[in-house]
Amino acid sequence: MQSLFKSKRYVSSLFFGHIVLEKILKALVVEKTQKQAPFTHDLVRLYKLTQIERTEADRKILLDVSDFNIRARYPEWKLRFYKVCTKEYTQKYILEIDKLYKKLCQELKPKK
Repeated sequence: MQSLFKSKRYVSSLFFGHIVLEKILKALVVEKTQKQAPFTHDLVRLYKLTQIERTEADRKILLDVSDFNIRARYPEWKLRFYKVCTKEYTQKYILEIDKLYKKLCQELKPKK
């Protein structure tokens, strides 16, 4: 995600930001529920399943970032999304994704 941002591939950077959060949330779902995480890209749904304390700010970021998965993947959205993904727009979300990722990592218990 960071390397893509540095190379000015903003759409791809945000798409992988979505993947970063999806994977950490799925890890938390597995840890908390002891069950396989559902086959979904919906970050808000996964967040609810983690059973960790939720904030409205986190939910809002996850809602926005969930949209990056759709916009970056489907051709009809790509051009419109490409125009939105300025350096400033992307940097704002990269910082938010990184902050939330680190917060969620703190919720994972270290292996013994």
